[in-house]
Amino acid sequence: MSFKKVSLGLSLAVFLSLAGCGPKAFVKGEYQDTEKENNLNDQWSETDMQKTVKSMVDSLIAHPVIANAKTPPIVIVTGLQNKTSEHIDTQSIMDMVRVELMKTGKVSFIDKEARGDISEEYNYQNSGAVGAETKKGPGGQIGADYIVNGRLDSIVQEVGKEKTIYYKMTLNLTNLKTSVINWTDQKEIRKFYKKKSIGL
Repeated sequence: MSFKKVSLGLSLAVFLSLAGCGPKAFVKGEYQDTEKENNLNDQWSETDMQKTVKSMVDSLIAHPVIANAKTPPIVIVTGLQNKTSEHIDTQSIMDMVRVELMKTGKVSFIDKEARGDISEEYNYQNSGAVGAETKKGPGGQIGADYIVNGRLDSIVQEVGKEKTIYYKMTLNLTNLKTSVINWTDQKEIRKFYKKKSIGL
């Protein structure tokens, strides 16, 4: 066998070996039920968010300040502090809290994020371009009764091949008139993972 053929064979073997070790593309996908539990890795998942938000919403609407209200209280959702070591989209969590609370029909919301857009629209409507019978202006908005905010914490423990991740989300409902916290609750989640042995 010639040196040229040996070199070519070795080059091909090295190429195939490197190709096999490289990143693999995900080439086939399928839709899944969003309610199906997702524990694909040891990070905060949509399942954690769904379980946590459901627990908090159920607790809040059962509290007398909401359950016994004659008219739906006006609520504004502010922030959720992320005190975990992960990058977690806390805005998405609070959006889900707002949506699920809104579905109950027991709470109405003011959109803090829309204030800039509302102010801009006021300016346009009062510029002379909109008829007097339909234009809106400042001074007619309704003030919020409560603020919902909170914090997400985590504790990670890893010993040998075993790892646990503990999450705790705490939410508060604060009365804007008195600054009193009228409701607070927390939801805890602990997940366990075990490393696979190499080759298994």
